Amino acid sequence: MSVWGARKARLVLAALLGIGWRLKRQTGSHKVLSREGWPDFVFAFHDGDEIGPRMLARIARHTGLTPNDL
Repeated sequence: MSVWGARKARLVLAALLGIGWRLKRQTGSHKVLSREGWPDFVFAFHDGDEIGPRMLARIARHTGLTPNDL
């Protein structure tokens, strides 16, 4: 069983902003986030989208997000 549960995209984005990511630019649902020391990350979800455990794990690998951040 995964340590990641499903979460709404708006909560995941809020958690990313909370750990130091900043919105660099946005086009529609595609938000380019930046953080010092990390490559830019494209967050391409609508606020109401449900993000499943596998995608959350992938996001975490690229952003440093942990389950405790959510």
